[in-house]
Amino acid sequence: MRRGAIRPRSPSEMLEPSRPPGPPRGAVAPNAPRRGSGFMRFLSGLFTVVLVVMLAAGSVMALLYHQFETSGPLAVSRVVTVPRGEGRIEIATRLEREGAISNRWAFIINYMLRSALGPKPLELKAGDYEIKKNASMAEIMETLTQGRGVLSKITIPEGLTSLQIVEKLRGEDELVGDITEIPAEGTLLPDTYRYSKGMERRELLERMQGEMQRFLAAAWERRQPSLPITTPEQAIIFASIVEKETGRADERGRVAAVFMNRLKKGMRLQSDPTVIYGIVGGQGTLGRSITRADLDQKSSHNTYQIGGLPPTPICNPGRPAIEASLNPPMTTDLYFVADGTGGHTFSDTLKEHNAAVNVWRKVERDRKKDQPADAADTPDAVPVPLATQAAAPRVLNAKGTAPAVGSGASVPLPVRKPKQ
Repeated sequence: MRRGAIRPRSPSEMLEPSRPPGPPRGAVAPNAPRRGSGFMRFLSGLFTVVLVVMLAAGSVMALLYHQFETSGPLAVSRVVTVPRGEGRIEIATRLEREGAISNRWAFIINYMLRSALGPKPLELKAGDYEIKKNASMAEIMETLTQGRGVLSKITIPEGLTSLQIVEKLRGEDELVGDITEIPAEGTLLPDTYRYSKGMERRELLERMQGEMQRFLAAAWERRQPSLPITTPEQAIIFASIVEKETGRADERGRVAAVFMNRLKKGMRLQSDPTVIYGIVGGQGTLGRSITRADLDQKSSHNTYQIGGLPPTPICNPGRPAIEASLNPPMTTDLYFVADGTGGHTFSDTLKEHNAAVNVWRKVERDRKKDQPADAADTPDAVPVPLATQAAAPRVLNAKGTAPAVGSGASVPLPVRKPKQ
């Protein structure tokens, strides 16, 4: 044992560990609170919060930038009209509603940032704009801020066949590229389409198909629940017949009601335009008036010979014909015949119908008496094309009277009892 050491008072005390010496006088204990440590903890917490916020903001900005630069949702090119007076939120909402962008807020935030950080504020300009297929938000914003509006337009009338529409597009010099395949009948929506010079014809056709799909889907949801047609495809077939039967807006719904009533009763439609389509197909124009032999000719589209609807549409119907077909007025009409003034007389009984037929035949006889003897040699006496025949005098029969076909018929057809 060292000299000066404290002797243990007992053997047990000898076995206990020795206690460390106390801190020197004036020293601070290790676990004692230090001056200013609360402020440092506050700064440390504040820095952590700021770092988390910055990381979150950076992640959001990266996501918004990715959405802004990535390809857009449009499957086909389309034209979006921005009216005058709309603000950036209304324009972004319109673009989202039209399917051009997927998130209007991403568009708005990027627009505001670029407007604030750029050399001068950006302005979204009113106009008609062609939004390209899969165009990104960045491309759309550049188009709208630079005012790159559409330069050209083409009007596709209601009632044309797909082949006739393709031929019309081929005649547009500002369009490029050829069309190698004729779209299915009834898949193109007639309308006025705007396009930029150098656009592919095929791309414009795809736009027409997309517009038909969009409109038909919306119209089908608004249809009357008790219709005797069960699919959108049948609706287009039916609407194409209505489209070719009349060109008058005030009669379109009533014509649709006649055909709906006949379908419900299991009666044949006996529509002249279906006979013509069965003969010429997508060509559309017969070039003469139809004859008894045409009515007796068996084809997949001749609704004098087949029951129900033909297998395909006979043209591309417009919006009004589709709407009228899916929401016809409630009537009991089963027949209609031209009244000699450009309209039709509708009847719900065969007796009334036969009387209306006699009136029409008298009008036709009087018209022929007033016609010059050499009218057939004049340039005006040419075969009536299909689009004109659709609105020309015609008779829709069911049981006891044959139709008096188009305006070019030379003699009234004899009355017969058609096959049921």
